[in-house]
Amino acid sequence: MALTAGSADVQTRTLPSAWTSLDNGTDMQEALEALDTYKKKDPSKVVVRFKAVGNAPIMRQNLYKITASNRFQAVIQFLRKELGWKAGDPLFTYINLAFAPAPDDTVSNLFKSFATEGHLIVNYSTTAAWG
Repeated sequence: MALTAGSADVQTRTLPSAWTSLDNGTDMQEALEALDTYKKKDPSKVVVRFKAVGNAPIMRQNLYKITASNRFQAVIQFLRKELGWKAGDPLFTYINLAFAPAPDDTVSNLFKSFATEGHLIVNYSTTAAWG
């Protein structure tokens, strides 16, 4: 059967959207509230202990309090500043002598997962020490 423009057999179909909800948008409201909570800065501080590895210079003060909501990139920049190193100087960082964290990891997530005796231990080196 062929359909013409004036035919009454034309049906409109709508596909369900992933963002529409059968319960009048309460899921959407919960999602927006979760996003707002995520966007808020965490004012709490985390104690970070820096430890030199290999031929890296030892810091006079190795305990610092760093804002928990900072990205690990901020810790790397802070460490470079404290050591007096330029952006091009090699710096390798590790958590608990085990792995190199991604610069976009948050300090609070690393602390919650890998804290030792209330400190986040960050080892630093001028050469790659672990893979």
